[in-house]
Amino acid sequence: MNSLPVENLELRALEQRNRLHKTAGELKTKIAAAREKLDMTKNVRGHFLGAAVAVSFICFLSGYGFGGIFSRR
Repeated sequence: MNSLPVENLELRALEQRNRLHKTAGELKTKIAAAREKLDMTKNVRGHFLGAAVAVSFICFLSGYGFGGIFSRR
């Protein structure tokens, strides 16, 4: 049977463990960056005028449509 010495197996396990820790750390930093990029309050504060115009326009259209239900022509 062709088996590797225990020392080689321990070294391979240590390398794999270190690689897993490194990739897990990279994944955590990418997730944190994505959460910060998609944070709703920061995006609204940064684009307040556009958000306010969009919400106002949607409210105007829905109010106009709702009022049209009860008006006679």
